[in-house]
Amino acid sequence: MLKGISPLLSPKLLAALCRMGHGDEIILADAHYPAHSSGVQVLRADGTQVEPLLRAILPLLALDTPPYVPTPVTMMGPEPGDGVDPAVEASYRAALDELAPGTPDFGFIERKDFYKHAKGVFIIVQTSDIRRYANLILRKGVSTPP
Repeated sequence: MLKGISPLLSPKLLAALCRMGHGDEIILADAHYPAHSSGVQVLRADGTQVEPLLRAILPLLALDTPPYVPTPVTMMGPEPGDGVDPAVEASYRAALDELAPGTPDFGFIERKDFYKHAKGVFIIVQTSDIRRYANLILRKGVSTPP
């Protein structure tokens, strides 16, 4: 066990985060997400929710910034007529405000376009989160000197 590293981060996930380059994306997926049919490497984070995993990752991963992208964090947008739980977005925003202050507002991608986009991400981490539309894309930036 490493000091200061969340136990939610498996050795394989830590290695994947380390291998990511500028502009690479990671999806933190809910339990309903069809991750294994995307053709992208999938890591399991069974027993955890997206928000605690996001909190574990943010201290280690520099998020991209404008002008490279308008927003480094993208959520899956709901289908027309589907309701969403505003607490999901609020919990992600709270984590970002605490651990990555200044992160721009979320982008949103409609569900089917999100699935298409996922085919080009670096890795997907599938959680046990059963909240609807709890899927999140993080785009890696560059580390800056202190």
